[in-house]
Amino acid sequence: MTAQARRLVSLVDELKALLGERLSTSAAVCEQHGKDESYHAPASPDAVAFAESTEEVAKIITLCAQHRTPVVAFGTGTSLEGHVAALYGGVCIDLSRMTDVLEVNQEDLDCRVQAGVRRKQLNEYLRDTGLFFPIDPGADASLGGMTATRASGTNAVRYGTMQGNVLGLTVVLADGRIIKTGGRARKSAAGYDLTRLFVGSEGTLGVITEVQLRLYGIPEAMSAAVCSFPTLEGAVNTVIMTIQAGVPVARIELLDEVQMDAVNKYSGLEYPVQPTLFFEFHGSTAGVEEQAEMVGEFTKEFGGGDFQWATRQEERTKLWQARHDAYYAALALRPGCKGWPTDVCVPISRLAECVIETRKDIDSSGLLAPIVGHVGDGNFHLVFILDPDDEAEIARAAEVNERMVRRALAMGGTCTGEHGVGYGKIEMLKAEHGEAVSVMRQIKMALDPENLMNPGKIV
Repeated sequence: MTAQARRLVSLVDELKALLGERLSTSAAVCEQHGKDESYHAPASPDAVAFAESTEEVAKIITLCAQHRTPVVAFGTGTSLEGHVAALYGGVCIDLSRMTDVLEVNQEDLDCRVQAGVRRKQLNEYLRDTGLFFPIDPGADASLGGMTATRASGTNAVRYGTMQGNVLGLTVVLADGRIIKTGGRARKSAAGYDLTRLFVGSEGTLGVITEVQLRLYGIPEAMSAAVCSFPTLEGAVNTVIMTIQAGVPVARIELLDEVQMDAVNKYSGLEYPVQPTLFFEFHGSTAGVEEQAEMVGEFTKEFGGGDFQWATRQEERTKLWQARHDAYYAALALRPGCKGWPTDVCVPISRLAECVIETRKDIDSSGLLAPIVGHVGDGNFHLVFILDPDDEAEIARAAEVNERMVRRALAMGGTCTGEHGVGYGKIEMLKAEHGEAVSVMRQIKMALDPENLMNPGKIV
């Protein structure tokens, strides 16, 4: 038995003494925790520890540090760039049992939750307070995972991303220390902004166990509308005009004709199979009407049809559920194949150019890849639908993906608007940030000198 194997056996024995039945080495459990929703190859940990408190996470990490064993945090497994793959084995800390809403400060519009609380759970908890948490990446992800991956989603055009909505954190570092960052004050000039350092760190600097979040009042009125366009260019130019005019829309989602065909079939909708925008307007009744009127003028200018409205709660829920199911709808276009989701984000003025050139590149490659995007903030996604046994097809998809990323970077954009880096976009991160990646690496080694925290990700 190697020294590493002996350390693992000893560690498992100590973790079992600490956790009892909440420490699993079952092959099925480990396999489940080594994969996410991404295309990238999974990798199972050697053991899964189901933690129930910050103090317990600290004890687990301390033992792992003593045995020089990697640690991977796991929320719900909905990430998209291989974030949770245990590339070097080790212990997966599952935070899904840490589901307490610890405090709600209604007057100050903030709350504190354990990392395993899911976004839908939080909004259900808040329902009677008149408040809600707006960040909606589609999946019912854990708030700790959303923080670790700097998630955003459909509401980001109005409410921002996790980066702007996390006020403070409780984090367990690689040596087992527990630190608290930020706080409830709306601004501070006290020291380094450690909260922003950990938001988007993907578990490579520490394990997030609690999150202090900004909340918002539920709007007086909400209305959703669907508008179809004869051209992709017309749809995207409507988005650009809307943002440049300062209309405070809550959501603007683009679905190209390929994605609309998929959504209609999968979710039982009957919209035209054309490039389409989904809008949602929040505010007072008068404000919603004014926003809709202004956007309606822009849609007509660029050839859009009449709005098809969804004003009742059940209608809006059906519409946005169809949007959130776009990935599964795309997979259903080609049964038996796998999906490779990827994304970029560009300045809004370059959005039409980037989307249209990408669509042309996909079509000329002969690939099936619907486009869908949170285009109100310049972010759009592809889902390559691929035969996993067709190496030539996979290679073509990789080429199109790389060209899309380099196109976005040349336009002043980023290699990922919200999916994160994981291990799927490490080379693209280098292309985007260059020498700055070496500074990220120095920060990583300062906080995690043994490279035990989710190794093989980001840097």
